[in-house]
This record gives sequence, C-alpha cells and structure tokens, in this order.
Amino acid sequence: MDALSDVLRVVRLSGAVYLDAEFTTPWCLFGQADAALCAAFLPGSERVISYHLITEGSCSARLANDPDSAIQLNAGELLVVPQGEAHIFGSSLDLPPGLAGPLLAGQLQTTPGQVMKLCYGGGGAPTCIVCGFLACNDTLSNPLLCSLPRIFKVDMRSDPQSAWLESALRFAAAEAAHVRAGSVTVLARLSELLFVEAVRRCIDALPADRKGWLAGLRDRFVGRALSMLHAQPGHSWTVDELAQKVGLSRSALAQRFTELLGQPPMQYLARWRLQLASLELLNGSKSLIAVAEQVGYDSEAAFSRAFKREFGMPPATWRKSRVKAQIDNAFPNGAGPAGETTAVQSGNIGAAPVP
Repeated sequence: MDALSDVLRVVRLSGAVYLDAEFTTPWCLFGQADAALCAAFLPGSERVISYHLITEGSCSARLANDPDSAIQLNAGELLVVPQGEAHIFGSSLDLPPGLAGPLLAGQLQTTPGQVMKLCYGGGGAPTCIVCGFLACNDTLSNPLLCSLPRIFKVDMRSDPQSAWLESALRFAAAEAAHVRAGSVTVLARLSELLFVEAVRRCIDALPADRKGWLAGLRDRFVGRALSMLHAQPGHSWTVDELAQKVGLSRSALAQRFTELLGQPPMQYLARWRLQLASLELLNGSKSLIAVAEQVGYDSEAAFSRAFKREFGMPPATWRKSRVKAQIDNAFPNGAGPAGETTAVQSGNIGAAPVP
C-alpha cells in the first residue's frame, strides 16, 4: 500500500454534503464546523474537514482569524479547510459577515441529514456552491492532516485528465439540486473522492522548496521509503535496509528524510506504528500483545511504554476512554440508541459551517 492510501485509510474519512446554495452579490457570511450540524449528518464526528465546491460564478474566502489567507475562487475550484476552522465567504470580504447558522437552523431541524437549500444575497450576479464536510478520526498526529495548508484551493478542471472530474462536478451539482433516493450516499462518496483528488493535486502543486510530509511523499527517494514503511510497518526495518532498497547511502537517506519530514526514518516509523495500534485498539477486540506484535513490538511491556509516551496513558486505559468518548459523541445528551433526545432536536445549532 502506498503511503498516501495508508494514511487516508487510518484517518477513516466519512463524507457528507449538507448545502446547495445560490448567493447573489453583495453577500458575505461567517461560520465554522458546528457540532449539531455534524451530528445531523455524521453522528460521532470528532474532527471535521470543511470543503466548498464552486459550480458557478466566483467569490472570495479566508480564515476568520487570518486576513492574509484570502483566496479568490472561480467555478470549478474546490476550497478545503482541513481543520474545519472558522472562515468567511463572500462576494467581498470587506462586507460585514452575517451568520450562516441562523439561516440553516430551521431546515436542519425539520430535515436533518438532507441536503439543504439556501438562496441569500442582494440579488446581483449569482455564485452557486455545493458545501460539505468530511468527518475523520481525531488523529492530530496523522502526517497528512498535519501537513496540509490551513486553507487551500484546487482547480478541478485544470488539465486534460480532468474530464472525469468535470462530469463528477456536474453530477454533484445535479444531485444536490434535485435530491433523489440515495443522493445523500452518492454525494458522501463523491465528497471523499474529491478530497483525495484535492490532496493529490495539492502535492503536485507544492513549491520545489517546500518541506513536510507532502513534500516527502513527492520526493523520489523519501517517497519510496515512506511507501515501504507503510506497506510493512511491522517489519524490523533499519535505516541501512531502507537505504539499500531506495538506492541511497544510509547517511544520505537519513539526512534527506529528516530535512523533509523533520524527523529521522525510525522515529517516523515508531510514531506511525503507534497510530496504527491506536486504530486497532479502537476498532478491534485483539489483546494488547496481539496489537503490539502486529505493529512490530517484541513485548507488551515495550509497547505499553511507547504508547504511554505518545498518548499520555497506557493502551488499555486509552482504549476504554476512547470507546466511552465515542458513545458520548454519538449520544451527547445521554440517550442511548433508543433514546428520544438528539443534539439536533435540542436546537443547539450555533454557527453552521460557512457555505
């Protein structure tokens, strides 16, 4: 398995499209990922990646706390906010922004989990946007999510190979505008596909001097090393063996790897093994020793010590706390699966993700 596919597997993305919007100039809105909206579409969401697909017209966007992050967007471009941070959208970012949450609150309560419609603005030139988010594990150490820019755009119609994306974008717009049976599921899978393609294009567009995991993935030698580590994380790798397989000297690989990723190969592997172990602990029923052996540890004691250094508690304690947190996230008001109270029904809407 290549490194990008492996980290995407561990993140466990789940997509949802929540809004088909038409904005007319002048307009400007503010919002951020909201627990109630997430609960209506993907209950138990821990971390949210916001995205907005411009299907017609143009607009500007920026992070709410960073005026220098402003981006101009045109039809066919996808805006991604990997941390789900508060951001502002508008025909002009100089306008006082309204709140997206109150505009969507009524629809969210009456039709939770369905693609909502919104027309907003001053009646001038239109901009159409399909809005959604992806929920994923709260894996703050995941190298992909840590390496992505806080806000970025990707042109989905930029080259001859994008013909399938052009069709996908038209399909997404049609599905959002005319909801049919199965549309929610179709749009969710398309959300995940668009995000993966956005990441691939982000990698291709990186400046030559960029550092970080994405730059390492693109590097001829480090990228091969990463792919091998991710393909066999439980193997007893050494830098010597890794260097021989990628065609560099031991010192050259160690230096190149460290310069790009900020840590040497074996330290990277050790942290990734623990990420894999945390996923197995959360989703499986294997014993601690079985998990330890699966990710390359010779003993349960060594695994427990390493796990505690990374996550702040022993693996058994961590597993119990995370399972409880999942239940609490899925049923935030204390109701079980058969309970009548949900976050959406409580009316605690707040500011929804900005369209």
